[in-house]
Amino acid sequence: MAKDYAVKDIGLAQQGLDRIEWARRHMPVLNLIKAEFEKNKPLKGVNVIACLHVTVETANLIETLLAGGANVALTASNPLSTQDDVAAALAKKGVKVYAIRGEDEKTYYKHIEAALKIKPNVTLDDGADVIATVHSKHKEYLKDIYGGCEETTTGVIRLRAMAADKALKYPVIAVNDAETKMMFDNRYGTGQSTLHGILNATNILLAGKTVVVVGYGWCGRGVAARAKGMGANVVVVEIQPRKALEAAMDGFWVMDMTEAAKVGDLFITVTGDINVIRKEHFQLMKDQAIVCNSGHFNVELDLPSLKKMAKKVSTVKTDVEEYLLKDGRRIYVLGEGRLVNLACAFGHPPEVMDMSFANQALSVKYIVENHKKLKKDVYKVPEDIDNRVAKLKLESMGIKLEQLTKEQENYLSSWNMGT
Repeated sequence: MAKDYAVKDIGLAQQGLDRIEWARRHMPVLNLIKAEFEKNKPLKGVNVIACLHVTVETANLIETLLAGGANVALTASNPLSTQDDVAAALAKKGVKVYAIRGEDEKTYYKHIEAALKIKPNVTLDDGADVIATVHSKHKEYLKDIYGGCEETTTGVIRLRAMAADKALKYPVIAVNDAETKMMFDNRYGTGQSTLHGILNATNILLAGKTVVVVGYGWCGRGVAARAKGMGANVVVVEIQPRKALEAAMDGFWVMDMTEAAKVGDLFITVTGDINVIRKEHFQLMKDQAIVCNSGHFNVELDLPSLKKMAKKVSTVKTDVEEYLLKDGRRIYVLGEGRLVNLACAFGHPPEVMDMSFANQALSVKYIVENHKKLKKDVYKVPEDIDNRVAKLKLESMGIKLEQLTKEQENYLSSWNMGT
């Protein structure tokens, strides 16, 4: 029988299985949901395509969906985030997985096409590429799709634009916007894993360096806080006045990109937008400035312009490219400008992804059970799911919530008790 997967080396499976098991031990919320799914089979016969980062944490989400009775096809949402041993382990278990670290763009979309052959009822995205492919090239699959989930800010922005234009053809839950995802995954996960990726690639000392964080959403807050905690002088670049004010009140320097380009030693973009560091900024940077991205796609950095400015581009060490400019300055780009926390490290810790993927699994169940009454729009994760994930996480940490007394409940719900 022909193999129904595309991975680098199926011989890496055991290594992947060991690492998946290690992550599982740090994902108690997802484990509880998996046990519930195994018992009740809420996804029995449902076909799911997942275009996500192929990591040990994602593997545990896939196993949870399988436990619920789903048929799953998995493809990578980023060519440099795939962990080849994890892909091999899932393939060995019979999952239709199409992911090879470093695959080119043509292969990337070929793998999405292969995964779509499952004829999905539910789509899971990290960047909306499956949704975009179905809507633009494979509308024949739309009739079978109940709905989808999107778990990153960039993808949600895309989908809200589609919904506003009446172009979205099925309902999507913005898993990214759940508080137990956005606040924790983006702030604590991106904050820690971004610096892990940078240090893994460079081994530089952060203390005393000037670190420029471009964007002060939840990801930017996390990165800035962790860099400050390691002794860096942190500059924040923002376009929104309230976020810029918050960054200033949090103790960071706030500048526009032109001024920040002159003083930064390390630049980290976390905006989800295009060309936030451009030619005019590269022209102002110090010799040996380091540039990386932890937003989503590598389009945050105008690398084509940087390449034109360079007289030579060379790989000086793993995941570090040196752009030697015509005036002799050197600018270093990490992980080809792709997500530095995944291209140069392991991504978010399992404790963080535990909550993100718990929301994801419960949202898939919600779509299956409620798709007939959902409009073709982008929805927030239902509040009861978000709260349930938070409560399960607290229980796993041994933390108890305070309970209101009847007197306190009456006081908060009345207007005539006075003070």
